[in-house]
Amino acid sequence: MDLSAFVERLRSGQSQAFPSDEANTLAFAQRLDAQDQLRHLRSEFVLPTKASLKKKALNGILPGEESAHNGVNGAASGDGSANKPCLYFVGNSLGAQPKAVRAHIDAQMETWASIGVNGHFTDMGNSPLTQWQDMAARCAEQSADLVGASPDEIVIMNTLTVNLQLMMASFYKPDAKRHKIILEWKPFPSDHYAIESQVVWHGLDPAKSMVKIEPDEHSLISTDKILKTIDEHGDETALLLLPGIQYYSGQLFDMPRITAHAQDRGIIVGWDLAHAAGNVELSLHDWGVDFACWCTYKYINAGPGAIAGTFVHSRHGKVEWTEGSDRPSYRPRLMGWYGGDKSVRFNMDNKFVPTPGAGGYQLSNPSALDLAALSGALSVFNKTCMRDVRSKSLVLTAYAEFLLDQMLDETRGDATPLFTIITPRDPLQRGTQLSVLLREGLLERVTQALEEAGAICDKRKPNVIRVAPVPLYTRFEDVWAYMQVLRRALGLETA
Repeated sequence: MDLSAFVERLRSGQSQAFPSDEANTLAFAQRLDAQDQLRHLRSEFVLPTKASLKKKALNGILPGEESAHNGVNGAASGDGSANKPCLYFVGNSLGAQPKAVRAHIDAQMETWASIGVNGHFTDMGNSPLTQWQDMAARCAEQSADLVGASPDEIVIMNTLTVNLQLMMASFYKPDAKRHKIILEWKPFPSDHYAIESQVVWHGLDPAKSMVKIEPDEHSLISTDKILKTIDEHGDETALLLLPGIQYYSGQLFDMPRITAHAQDRGIIVGWDLAHAAGNVELSLHDWGVDFACWCTYKYINAGPGAIAGTFVHSRHGKVEWTEGSDRPSYRPRLMGWYGGDKSVRFNMDNKFVPTPGAGGYQLSNPSALDLAALSGALSVFNKTCMRDVRSKSLVLTAYAEFLLDQMLDETRGDATPLFTIITPRDPLQRGTQLSVLLREGLLERVTQALEEAGAICDKRKPNVIRVAPVPLYTRFEDVWAYMQVLRRALGLETA
């Protein structure tokens, strides 16, 4: 099987089947791995092992090092499998740890210990980091390919929900005519809270100002339904805020088409890219998106609660001076010291002159430790490109889908299906996540069996497991092995 040709067929929207007589074999998966142009990046990560997953206390031993320490934590089974990387398919919740993160944090700690406050203004030799006051800008440069924007349209700051609130403070300007926000019926709860709080903050009634788009019986929201909702409420809508990828179903929305349609009706468009950034190709500048926000602890792998990113289109980041005025004009926003331009930041006066671009939306001095972790994670992405990441993702996910479908074929005579894949079947309408809706009553049994076998995924009650084969560190062999574990957990014979 030619992997590159398969990718191009998927990219063109063609359905493509795996050779059913051999695809469900370890040998076939390994042949795909041999063609994988990103296979070398797996070594950039520290993946948990079955042994390390049982840790209850720190002991200075990293996953993969257990075998050198005489059975720490009940270490290895006779064949040593407990010390091998587990099947980590939960990068849509928390990405695996890049080795570069530890090195970047160590560099930051040495800088702080060695030169103290001077780290704000000093570029240290032999360091992967820049001086602290430029670290956010450096991370913005490293993020450009991930979101399809110029570095000055990106600002690294705060966390996701804080940034959504800050963007809505600037972009949601309701009036008597336009006051509605279009959102999905059941977004990630934090998004709903943020939107509702903005509506209430402006003295409005959420029941009248929040337009919720409901999914169909398959948990999906069609583009046509979104466009129809925009048409129905367009004259009264101030803001549309949707997820790039819906967290529960894994559906990838048609961001360019939806953005253009809403903006043609005078609506500001924002996107929550928590499950899209680092997962699928984005072109935020070219699509004309007004703003977007994302976290960096899922597919970007910067660590739990890591510092987040925000995109502000260049047209909203202009800082313009009028002759004779000592203050510039710029889009109103909540202001803070670190949003001030470096040329005047240390004047310590009360005349706010924002940094041109997204950087002018910053508030506070960002944590250098957080930025070091993010810079380390982004350094792995900078060894490839999002087109190649997405290409591998398309095939990995299609392979996982194929193996799941084989299980369904074997149990087609059951009165109730073992499970249903609720993520879109079209590869171009999903990222690297497959949401599997299990038959009623199976969730706890299946997830316990998966965990005991070192096959980790995310569960969403009442009955969904979300399986995410992240291309930076997941092999085709891992997909095959994961599905063998799932087969046993479902009570099927292994292939």
